[in-house]
Amino acid sequence: MPIPLKPSRSEFLQLRGLRTHVRHWGDVRAPLLFMLHGWMDVSASFQFVVDCLRRDWQVIAPDWRGFGLTERPAADCYWFPDYLADLEALLDHYAADIPVNLIGHSMGGNIATLYAGIRPQRVAKLVNLEGFGLATTVPSQAPERYAQWLDELRNPPLMRSYPDRDAVAARLRKTNPRLTQERADFLAGHWAAPDESGAWEILGDPAHKITSAQLYRSDEVCACWARITAPVLWVEAEETDVWRWMGGREAARTEIDRRMQCIPDVQPARVGDAGHMLHHDQPAEVARLIEAFLS
Repeated sequence: MPIPLKPSRSEFLQLRGLRTHVRHWGDVRAPLLFMLHGWMDVSASFQFVVDCLRRDWQVIAPDWRGFGLTERPAADCYWFPDYLADLEALLDHYAADIPVNLIGHSMGGNIATLYAGIRPQRVAKLVNLEGFGLATTVPSQAPERYAQWLDELRNPPLMRSYPDRDAVAARLRKTNPRLTQERADFLAGHWAAPDESGAWEILGDPAHKITSAQLYRSDEVCACWARITAPVLWVEAEETDVWRWMGGREAARTEIDRRMQCIPDVQPARVGDAGHMLHHDQPAEVARLIEAFLS
């Protein structure tokens, strides 16, 4: 029998000059729990995990800039440090005086884990869901990376449109075969919306697809992670495919283990029968791990 969807409400804040959409679940008097979505995703992506939480929580989940219902900045590309500043502005608004519990998936996990090392006093506990970071780079890659960035600015990427909501749901299921039809139908209504012509457009700025001009510096990331004082739950999916963009399975395993060991107080966990979108594949197990860790 399907688990009933817990109702959410939307709030719009002005954060750092952008109209920002924030999704809320639960009683405003309950303990705070911040959930941060990944790249090309939206806050509603956490619905299934929220449905499986047994305790009362006030869950707060923003749409990152240029995703979902949050405004797109007047810029032709995105810079990763802006996400850190956006998170700080969000916490200033909702929890200025208390350390918070952060849960982040993929890009959201990277943002949360970096932030926990940059502002260690502001994070009580952290759950990183598949937020491993990008492939390690070397300085010699910089010239080609800058050239690639300039080329993509000249020829900006586009986002594919879909004829209807069913086609969006089919696209989601193609990417993640474990996604049930019911969950795909729900996500499709938040992941995309019809435009004036009736075509369904993805609620993500195509500029997110432009390659970062700056290399991913894993040693700098580890230097931040080493300053984390909060306990960290590091959750991996057994069928993850992140190795595809980290140099292959063996190289990815070695590098992920190295990065995890940079965190002073880390507890690893694995979720079976799940891919990178583990919060869609096994939301009950993810919710169980979260609540066991937080308690």
